[in-house]
Amino acid sequence: MSAIPATSAPAMGAREWLLLVILSVLWGGAFFFGKIAVAEWPPLAVVLVRVALAAAVLHVAVRALGLSMAVGRGIWLAFFGMGLLNNLIPFALIFWGQTQIASGLAAILNATTPVFGVIVAHIFGKNEKATGLKIGGVLAGLIGVAILMGPDAVGGLSGALLPQLACLGAALSYGFAGLYGRRFKELPPLVTATGQLSATTAMSLPLVLLLNPPWTLPAPSATAMGALIGLAVLSTALAYVIFFQIMRRAGGTNAMLVTFLIPVSAILLGAGLLGEVLLPRHLLGMAAIFLGLALIDGRLFRRNPSRKY
Repeated sequence: MSAIPATSAPAMGAREWLLLVILSVLWGGAFFFGKIAVAEWPPLAVVLVRVALAAAVLHVAVRALGLSMAVGRGIWLAFFGMGLLNNLIPFALIFWGQTQIASGLAAILNATTPVFGVIVAHIFGKNEKATGLKIGGVLAGLIGVAILMGPDAVGGLSGALLPQLACLGAALSYGFAGLYGRRFKELPPLVTATGQLSATTAMSLPLVLLLNPPWTLPAPSATAMGALIGLAVLSTALAYVIFFQIMRRAGGTNAMLVTFLIPVSAILLGAGLLGEVLLPRHLLGMAAIFLGLALIDGRLFRRNPSRKY
């Protein structure tokens, strides 16, 4: 998933809701595809294929729409910062986490992204102190994480604890990316996405050559190859295009609603196609995180929609 900047919240029509559901399936599918891919290839290699193929697809889209990537050296340097926070770090952490935990659990942990976004904005943002509802949302989200991790949190740095912490680290990185990414608000969103994915490709390539040389990797099976293509084309390139459509038509606040739906899609795909089973405490933790997200979003708790809390 991508960090979501805060903008106004126009009304959501039937088309926007349909796009939101499709987006949740595509981003939920990233956890499904990732689980399959990391069974055969190391996480960094999966990251490289995901971002390189997606960047290539988006470069074609940029040209087709008559846009330009000639945005200046300073912006390109910023793309590298955004690619690090919004792609390289979180993708690598999530894929590594998925080598040891279920894709549905990884998606639930990733749903804490808005919680970390509020914390990061409160600490590092200018004039962005958390409101009462948002503080309540952060607390509910953290309680949900505690329920999710349960005995793993006190069982030492082994077992399922480290991969769960990795997925939380990815959500934290997305939170920083949300704050950092506001510098690109004057650029066409598709140019920003293409730039950050291109920068991520440039950063991940030397890491893969150093740590996982392609000539040492086994040839992926047809299933793994399909998962890699699905990750890049469906869950990254196409997902970004749809995400920006929602942003343009309904605003960033409405786009954030996809965070509620991604774990549901990931859990259904994991259970239906991978045979994954989540414990009752995982579902209870997800419910607490959803409550936190609803509090952060705020609209369900406002008698006057124009009032700020």
